[in-house]
Amino acid sequence: MSRLLAILGWGTVAVLGAVAVGTVAVHRGEPINALWLVVAATCCYALGYRFYSKFIAVKILALDGLRATPAERLENGRDFLVTNKWVVFGHHFAAIAGPGPLVGPVLAAQFGYLPGTMWVLAGAVFAGCVQDFVILLFSVRRDGKSLTEMAKDEIGRVGGFVAYVAVIAILIILLGVAALIVVNALKASPWGTFTIAMTMPIALLMGVYLRRIRPGKVVEVSALGFVLVLAAIWGGQYVSQNPGLARVFTFSAPTLAILIMVYGFAASALPVWLLLAPRDYLSTFVKLGTIALLAVGIVALHPTLHMPALTRFVDGTGPVFAGKIFPFAFITIACGAISGFHALVSSGTTPKMIARETETRMVGYGAMMCESAVAVMAIIAACVMQPGVYFAINSPAGIVGQAPAAAAATISSWGFPVTAADMQALAHAVGEQTLYNRTGGAPAFAVGMAHIFSHSLGGETLMALWYHFAIMFEALFILTILDAGTRVARFMVQDALGHVYKPLGRTSWYPSILGTSGLIVGAWGYFLWQGVKDPLGGINSLWPLFGISNQLLATVALCVATTIIIKMHRARYAAVTLVPLAWLVAVTFTASWQKMFDPNPRVGFLAAARALAAGPIPMSGATARLIFNNRLDAAVTGVLVVMVTLVLVESGRQWWGILRGTREAPVKEAAFVRTRLVEEQG
Repeated sequence: MSRLLAILGWGTVAVLGAVAVGTVAVHRGEPINALWLVVAATCCYALGYRFYSKFIAVKILALDGLRATPAERLENGRDFLVTNKWVVFGHHFAAIAGPGPLVGPVLAAQFGYLPGTMWVLAGAVFAGCVQDFVILLFSVRRDGKSLTEMAKDEIGRVGGFVAYVAVIAILIILLGVAALIVVNALKASPWGTFTIAMTMPIALLMGVYLRRIRPGKVVEVSALGFVLVLAAIWGGQYVSQNPGLARVFTFSAPTLAILIMVYGFAASALPVWLLLAPRDYLSTFVKLGTIALLAVGIVALHPTLHMPALTRFVDGTGPVFAGKIFPFAFITIACGAISGFHALVSSGTTPKMIARETETRMVGYGAMMCESAVAVMAIIAACVMQPGVYFAINSPAGIVGQAPAAAAATISSWGFPVTAADMQALAHAVGEQTLYNRTGGAPAFAVGMAHIFSHSLGGETLMALWYHFAIMFEALFILTILDAGTRVARFMVQDALGHVYKPLGRTSWYPSILGTSGLIVGAWGYFLWQGVKDPLGGINSLWPLFGISNQLLATVALCVATTIIIKMHRARYAAVTLVPLAWLVAVTFTASWQKMFDPNPRVGFLAAARALAAGPIPMSGATARLIFNNRLDAAVTGVLVVMVTLVLVESGRQWWGILRGTREAPVKEAAFVRTRLVEEQG
């Protein structure tokens, strides 16, 4: 009877999901209700987790709850630590959920709501969640080894070395960009600065409480953290409204950059139980709580998506960014669908905290699924605005014009009516002087989120409060990338230096911890500092590489995953990672080629450099820097593509040799050791 009820229940979910996805995909003409996107996402995620992730867990990975994990076997109280699964889930979700699921879908909304929604749903269920899950399990079975160490062991020394250089270079770019986003989000926001600063002592308190005062009492520490973080959010609002306190928590960009570097070093060097894990767990309260509240607001308000399914800009002439849907929608939206950075977390901090192999499914597949839900909410937040308002916020002045009247006229001529008076009224409602040309995606998400909350929770009078809450919320998302990313990079550097001098490879040796943490923070901190001091320098010059770099990183991760699956004699199931890999190769290589060589100066780096060089002579210093930056971006893109190509070739040689039987295929896992946790729990 129970089996019949389960079949009927899941059959209903499948039918409802098919109807919702079909409605989203084929609906044209009248605006669609946002509830269709929520229903489609909920059903897709439920079916993906229940059936697809279980298929992978049983048929491919063969999860074994009796096998001791490295957190148990190698526990050192600092990096390797048996941790409650909900704390691990919170850490992992907070670490992977950075700016991508918020900003990428908002920017890609210039194509309409349809491309982003379809990519987020399909990409997460069949690619992103799969990558995070399998890389996490493979790292757990290899003593928590990093992605680059697994590449060296499984693909070979050449492929491993190239993968290491590529991954470190990409990671430095990603961390530098994330740090710059945090600086830009907080430099004029005492509310956000205060709230985020308070999460650090709260996290320290939670870590000590759970480790020393009341070990294992996760419910108690969760309640404590929840109450304190709500107090921090309320306190941030109070600080922002008090002129004296607001001055104390209003920092310049250089000061914020230094503070963020100090925090990154501390999060990398301190024991994981003291700051990193509890702070990420704490951040998860705010992140998932806000997203859940946003979902409730959407259900209560059931707003209309005013953005059409497809806009006129699918031809590549979009004002937010140039380029056609393929490939640029798929590199603009990374974290909500598939992100290479996740593979670093899945082979960095998280595998050293997992208590049981069976928890990798919930943590790896489940946390990515939650991040994908964030991306769906971001799409809705962007598309509930009138399209004219959306384009006024996100279009640069060089495209639409500097003056409000000129910008409004340009956007209206595209068929998306908006007036200067409309924009002025909206800016006043959210407490800003102007909302024109606020590129980058974050302000547009904040406006959309404030619109939904103010219409369902509190009314128009709270529009400004919700807007500034959303800005703080975005900064909180982004900061957690820095702490986890720096620690992950530290592990990678230690792995490499361990081949030169063994003690340097020990994650518990304090001189190695301090030295490698300083090295990584110094690397991304240098680019951040240059970017803060010079609008055309440092990480600003590498910003356009963010999307391509992230997806090239996912390509490397899927190469490693596919190689291990084939070595496990599961070649008949290799399509699970091989199909997403083939898609990412098509996307990233096409995007890289176009960014390097496309003749349109708005798309191609070299074309942009030529267009600038053809300007007035003598050229200004700023123009010369822009020419250099575009050529640098083209060169870096080319080098990264060549390195990833070498990883692909080496992987392909491994696959071909194994399948033909001409190459040895030993699975380089740690020896099986039976867990003691079963007996202890019994």
